[in-house]
Amino acid sequence: MNSAVLSIVEPEKGLDMAASNTAPVPSPQLREPEAARERTPFETLLRAVLLPAITFGLVLLGWTIMQAAFVPAFPDVPAVWNKAVEIFSDPFYVYGPNDMGIAWQVMYSLGRVLGGFLLAVAVGIPVGFLIGSNKTFEQAWLPLIAILRPVSPLAWLPIGLLIFRAVDPSAIFVIFITSIWPIILNTAAGVKAIPQDYLNVARVLNFNRREMVAKIYVPATLPYMLTGMQLSLGTAWMVIVAAEMLTGGIGIGFYIWDEWNNLSVPSIIVAIIIIGCVGIMLEAGMGFVRRRYDYTSKKE
Repeated sequence: MNSAVLSIVEPEKGLDMAASNTAPVPSPQLREPEAARERTPFETLLRAVLLPAITFGLVLLGWTIMQAAFVPAFPDVPAVWNKAVEIFSDPFYVYGPNDMGIAWQVMYSLGRVLGGFLLAVAVGIPVGFLIGSNKTFEQAWLPLIAILRPVSPLAWLPIGLLIFRAVDPSAIFVIFITSIWPIILNTAAGVKAIPQDYLNVARVLNFNRREMVAKIYVPATLPYMLTGMQLSLGTAWMVIVAAEMLTGGIGIGFYIWDEWNNLSVPSIIVAIIIIGCVGIMLEAGMGFVRRRYDYTSKKE
């Protein structure tokens, strides 16, 4: 019987034989996996700057090749850059009720978006609580939500114009009706996900309905509500551009359509970039709020 077996069956004897007959074997050095190695600040900065720079460089190269070889009428990069400098040199000008700088266009659009979004929050959260906590209400309303949720936002615009007979209320109505569904469904899912232990403790403590909502339902469903609000705000910002292109007036969507009528494609490209940047800021803002108040995302 060798020493390995003795060291298991007879510990003391096996240890004596191992000490006298075998030499110590050095423990192997375990190499840290490359993925687990913590990056230096320089490497982190390099990846954060260099990789996006490469991507943007490839996009600009493809843009230049496409414009030179296939679509000569499409504006090149210098033309768009010059137009951007011109637009941002005076973003707050006002030459008339329908002729304002790009900053005013964005602010008008954001006002409509926030109006429709806040209205969707005010209606969607209570409805989500009812659907998540009441089986009868869920069975009554989910089929209607399933029918209305896939409807294109632009399909609601004639309805809004017929009801309100004005541009701003119609745009807010379109934002409301298309951004409410993520809030309702995520809130309902959060209510359904509340652990039964929480409800049992509330019953033991004799919580009334108001205390149940304030101390159990809202804190437990807050991560779901914030996720639904983040999705809803992104949807609202996408919808407003299309709505404004059809309704006219002041707004970034109308600005794009007006510049198309003026055959100013560089202005359209600048506006598209602005829309993307504003969308990133809205997403980052809602993401900050969600991380700030979402207890599930906080480390122990």
